[in-house]
Amino acid sequence: MGLLQLSFVLCIFCIISVLGFGVDPALRISLFNELRLGDTFAGVSQVQGFHNESRAFIFQDTARELKAPEGVADEILKKLRNRKEFTILATVKQEPLNSGVILSVHHAEQRFLELESSGHRNEIRLRYRTESQQPHTDIFPYTLADGRWHKVSVALSASHVLLHVDCNRIYEKVVEPPSMDLPEDTSIWLGQRNSAHGFFKGVMQDVELLVMPQGYISQCPDLNRTCPTCNDFHGLVQKIMELQDILAKTSSKLSKAEEKMNGLDRCYCERTCNVKGLLYREDESWTDGCKNCTCSNGTALCQPISCSPPLCPPDSAPAYVTGRCCQELTFVTLRPAFPSPPACLSLSAGLPFPLRRPAFPIPPACLSLSACHDFCAEGHNCMENSDCVSLEAGPSCRCRDGFRALRDDEAYCEDIDECAEGRHYCRENTACVNTPGSFMCVCSTGYIRIDDYSCTEHNECDSGQHACDENALCFNTVGGHSCSCKPGYTGNGTLCKALCEGLCQNGGTCVSPDTCICQAGFTGKRCDTDIDECSSGFVECDSRAVCVNLPGWYHCECRDGYHDNGMFSANGESCEDIDECGTGRNSCTNDTVCFNLEGGYDCRCPHGKNCTGDCIHDNRVKHNGQIWVLESDRCSVCSCQTGLVMCRRMVCDCENPTVDLFCCPECDPRLSSQCLHQNGLLAYSTGASWVESCQQCQCLQGEVDCWPLSCPPVDCDFTVVPEGECCPRCVADPCQADTIRNDITRTCTDEHGLVRFSGSSWIKRGTECTLCQCKNGHVCCSVDPMCL
Repeated sequence: MGLLQLSFVLCIFCIISVLGFGVDPALRISLFNELRLGDTFAGVSQVQGFHNESRAFIFQDTARELKAPEGVADEILKKLRNRKEFTILATVKQEPLNSGVILSVHHAEQRFLELESSGHRNEIRLRYRTESQQPHTDIFPYTLADGRWHKVSVALSASHVLLHVDCNRIYEKVVEPPSMDLPEDTSIWLGQRNSAHGFFKGVMQDVELLVMPQGYISQCPDLNRTCPTCNDFHGLVQKIMELQDILAKTSSKLSKAEEKMNGLDRCYCERTCNVKGLLYREDESWTDGCKNCTCSNGTALCQPISCSPPLCPPDSAPAYVTGRCCQELTFVTLRPAFPSPPACLSLSAGLPFPLRRPAFPIPPACLSLSACHDFCAEGHNCMENSDCVSLEAGPSCRCRDGFRALRDDEAYCEDIDECAEGRHYCRENTACVNTPGSFMCVCSTGYIRIDDYSCTEHNECDSGQHACDENALCFNTVGGHSCSCKPGYTGNGTLCKALCEGLCQNGGTCVSPDTCICQAGFTGKRCDTDIDECSSGFVECDSRAVCVNLPGWYHCECRDGYHDNGMFSANGESCEDIDECGTGRNSCTNDTVCFNLEGGYDCRCPHGKNCTGDCIHDNRVKHNGQIWVLESDRCSVCSCQTGLVMCRRMVCDCENPTVDLFCCPECDPRLSSQCLHQNGLLAYSTGASWVESCQQCQCLQGEVDCWPLSCPPVDCDFTVVPEGECCPRCVADPCQADTIRNDITRTCTDEHGLVRFSGSSWIKRGTECTLCQCKNGHVCCSVDPMCL
């Protein structure tokens, strides 16, 4: 009950916000006001509107360019970007037979939102892109181009689309949610698709975009809305579950943050120093060998200990004592072998032998290894970076290479920074890096080593150590290299792609300059020619079916008088006869009897009865032999022949000066009736047809009208449209499917243990880029391409 009550409250709030208080101006975009539409635009002029004294504009000439300026477009795109619910409103009076665009929001060939009315096919088309980044077109059979005023409203929500005309609900469809991930340079056009196509002819008034669902209520305030629909309720439940998920995660993070905050209350944060595995606090001092050190802002600052000269009596001398950094006054008894006293010595008394200078110089070390005594093994006071040397007279300390003494006996030594003091031999193209006891000469970027002290320029192009693409040229430069794509290729040099003039069409791949590899079903230098599998004899359909060629594909379609039994076999074996008599799909009058035939029927007169041979068509009696033009198609002629109605397209006689050019466009010789192809390179005569981007296009009296290709039905839960093709095919793996037949009763359980409805998506726990979806009970996860 809680969810129902909440959905009811939200729906009532939505209706009140529209009816009672009006639409928030921040949610309303008036295209006339934003574009400042007036007489300044060629081909557009102001006229009397639908209401008295209301403002409207007539769109006449095709030489016009109603495009929102960059600054205006940016403001509109900000309101539309990433929205999933919006409504297009317009009041129009469109010329008969005109096929024109009312509003178009597109980037290159990507149509994010486009509303078009086709007077040639009597339909309204809504084009947009889905969340799966697939182009989608909803077609509503309705004649809008009839020269009369109409109020049009198309409301697109996260789950369905509604069409209202003159405040009457015409259609409602369940759809895949739209994507409004609009690039920065997306363009907005009014009354046309671009500067060459889709020109609307007629009068328009009050063209608006409402960034909200159910916006038709502002156009037709007397309308009420049943609330909520199944789609609304489904979306509401899903949102509540997502909010519960977010709330649970946020509560957990908040709890952990509070624990850390409580711990911080007992902490004093400071930068400490870590030296030789010991931790020192800020401003703490310590002694490291013969250096005094202090921790300052996380850095250990050390200086050699400053020693005061010892004051020895006249009969003594200073000497170093083990474990001390400065000389001290000490009285010891000398051994005769020592060349000099190791401490302050008394020279007047207490000696067991007289002091005298030896008659020969004492060598600095033992000259004969066999005669040396290892005094160092008996113990010494040499510290880190100082080596003990056994002399003839006893142990002595010597600083290692690259270190200098901190006191006279070299028991304590510090590293010499050769780089800072200029005591290095690094030459040009190198950088000096100090190391303990030495230094290194590191080569600058783009150079290679000659010896320990010098480097020379490295030719990456010759050595192959470059980042250029295999289809690029490498140019050596000072300290590096540059890459440039070879002729016939395009790119930045590190990535080069083959360039094909005119590009490869229909999913073809440019593998080398001016060489395209085509997808199956296409051929030609640019893969622009569809292979007609039907006429080439590649396909053999059942006798009850006829082969229908499609761009890149084909299918076997049931002949007239047959229909598919639901099995949808590829070769048409699933086609079965339609019982026109049993289903009432016949034109036999009451005085004849219907007899079903294979692929048709017959109207037979009972024996002994004189039948009229009349027909029933569109609930009207047509006399035997009568010929008439269809009301819904002025180009089709029907006749009644002994109870059977037969219709065919009108035969075109271009020699007839009164020929209907609408039905016979091929008879129109006027240059003004020719059309320009979407690529701007080809011109078509009126009546010509072609396929472009999975759409069937036709040139009619100078206007290009395109509609989606009809695809054969597929009876399966999971479908995919292969690259380069236009129609879906069945697949067994739901995770490979582009489209699924969602069943709301089939749910998934995510990694949190939460139940997800079919069609919902979420980011997998513990990741930022793994996007998961529930597809009819199957969990499908993949890396979000936006993270790559």
